[in-house]
Amino acid sequence: MKKKVSSNDQETFRRLAVELRILEGTAETLQARLNLVNAALTELNFARMTLEGVEKETPDAFLFVPIGGGSFVKARLESTDKVIVGAGAGVSIERTMAEAKQTVQNRIGELEKTRVSLQQQLVQVVDRIQEDRDKLQDLSVRLGQAERRANVSEVERRP
Repeated sequence: MKKKVSSNDQETFRRLAVELRILEGTAETLQARLNLVNAALTELNFARMTLEGVEKETPDAFLFVPIGGGSFVKARLESTDKVIVGAGAGVSIERTMAEAKQTVQNRIGELEKTRVSLQQQLVQVVDRIQEDRDKLQDLSVRLGQAERRANVSEVERRP
């Protein structure tokens, strides 16, 4: 039994094509956000490891402090008891080593939850994109077959 192609199928095709473009944009946005979260997680894990390393040092130990571009400054560690931690909005505050480590660990935990959520959303969007692509493919085949049948009918009617 052959399905008839209607103007409804054509409208569905257009709607799916638009939805597919929107979903692809959404997937790109989610991927970009996921990349930002992963970069922040990398930075926080580096901070956590640095705090753990500094904690093991003795006061007056010499350290190489990265200043960017693969360059370092040699510095002397004044204290392992207190560190300066970013609080957000360009504000930094002095914390004990334990508080600083806990703050960093809390941020890592929050970002891990965000990363999992973004990954789940991305999987859902990618699944929906695949569903829409499958539907578009099916509709495209049906519309193509209907067009060929219409062309054959038109040729058969000619004298």
